[in-house]
Amino acid sequence: MGIQGNGNGVYGGDMEMSVVPLGTKNKYKRMDSQLTFDEEGDDHDDSHHHHHQLEQRKITTRKFVFACAVFASLNNVLLGYDVGVMSGAILFIHEDLNITEVQEEVLVGILSIVSIFGSLAGGRVSDVVGRKWAMGLAAIIFQAGAAVMTIAPSFEILMLGRILAGVGIGFGVMIAPVYIAEISPTVARGSLTSFPEIFINLGILLGYVSNYAFSGLSPHISWRIMLAVGILPSVFIAFALCIIPESPRWLVLQNRVDDARSVLSKTNDNDAEVEERLAEIQLAAGSTDAEKHEEKPVWREFLRPSPPLRRMLITGIGIQCFQQITGIDATVYYSPEILKAAGVEGDSKLLAATVAVGVTKTAFIIIAIVLIDKVGRKPLLYVSTIGMTVCLFMLAFSLALLKEGSLGIALALLSVCGNVAFFSVGIGPVCWVITSEIFPLRLRAQASAVGAVGNRVCSGIVAMSFLSVSRAITVAGTFSIFGAISAISVLFVYTIVPETKGKSLEQIGQMFEDGYHLQSGEVQLGDAERLMQKQLHSMDSFPDTSYPASL
Repeated sequence: MGIQGNGNGVYGGDMEMSVVPLGTKNKYKRMDSQLTFDEEGDDHDDSHHHHHQLEQRKITTRKFVFACAVFASLNNVLLGYDVGVMSGAILFIHEDLNITEVQEEVLVGILSIVSIFGSLAGGRVSDVVGRKWAMGLAAIIFQAGAAVMTIAPSFEILMLGRILAGVGIGFGVMIAPVYIAEISPTVARGSLTSFPEIFINLGILLGYVSNYAFSGLSPHISWRIMLAVGILPSVFIAFALCIIPESPRWLVLQNRVDDARSVLSKTNDNDAEVEERLAEIQLAAGSTDAEKHEEKPVWREFLRPSPPLRRMLITGIGIQCFQQITGIDATVYYSPEILKAAGVEGDSKLLAATVAVGVTKTAFIIIAIVLIDKVGRKPLLYVSTIGMTVCLFMLAFSLALLKEGSLGIALALLSVCGNVAFFSVGIGPVCWVITSEIFPLRLRAQASAVGAVGNRVCSGIVAMSFLSVSRAITVAGTFSIFGAISAISVLFVYTIVPETKGKSLEQIGQMFEDGYHLQSGEVQLGDAERLMQKQLHSMDSFPDTSYPASL
């Protein structure tokens, strides 16, 4: 006899039974429902576990890429430290070795001029031995130069040490941004490629602090200790070379595809993106191999570039030159001289004021790191170049008209700090980011070296002529010229420099092939892909809903 229910029956074996309605208060449960609930629970656990694994991989990847960018940037501490420490050490070298003003200019500027040869050699060396070991070689050469400078008994030996240090710096400044750009995921490439500029600023600040800390010693000892401290980063660089991997793009050029895939899997948190990036790199490298027998040698191609390469060279070399001919190295190297012209007296006060300049320069680059991949390269360049123009003219005004009063000193110090702040916000780091992004794989290292040569030539010209020009037309007149050049740099950014935010290195190369002056309303390929992905993600987050066709 069956139990009467709602009239709906089920079959179990040969017996038909009525089923008791299963309400929320019924103590009985259907077995098949229980199985369904269990299966759904297992699926939920599996999904949660998979999501947790993806999040863990993303965190691990970010930490690894961050560590690689930091370690690769350590060489730039050496450049920054040398720039910062020499601004104060030169006061004591002048007194200890009795050098002339011309020798002082040569001593300061020779490092930038000699670094040209390091940059030129660095591009080729990094193509042969790899980006990683080229950075190691740069550190070794610089440390040798620093050691020679520390024990130098005369101006001639001191110059020898500066020459060695300059070659090492030339290697380091061009290879670090290239390495970081090649190893970074697209979404964070701008921020990470800015790291070398952060470490240059950190080195400058450490140099200023070292000047102030050791200024109380005798002139014969103080400058030697200041320069000797620059040897210490070599310990960290040696450790870094044991940690960081080789550039995946260089590995592909060496036909080490499996090694490249292994590196990409550590620097990208998505397996599909790993394969996509690897395919792009192989395509670029494959095109290079296919064209090797047809194309001109690299340096001949630079002399007679194709239209896309010409656009790249104008952009890369131009922005590198504007970074320096606006006078940033004059501000950093000769900040004691500038502040002395404004009315600050006493070595201790001058060196303390330069520490404030160094702190400002280092602090404001954090803004660039945070914003470069959010707002893009060009907005930061606009803010930077316009702000520098205003500050340079303000500095010229304060030195020319306010002379040595307290208001003049305050305005001069504010203008110097403002100038280095706007530099750090934009053209300082963005210059190296742009140069490391725009060139194709086959030419990237050596083209970046050409850009670095332009940078170092302009730096050397400014450093080696600033005192002489200032004596001829006054410090105020010199900074008026820097202000005018900075105004021209605003026009250069507007007319020549393209926006590269959110694009892979291979997509940027294609952008120059197609011509980068796009219509203002045009949405580019990378932007369209990201918009589509965002829209699909938004659709997935809503329940499936059917709408009438008329809607």
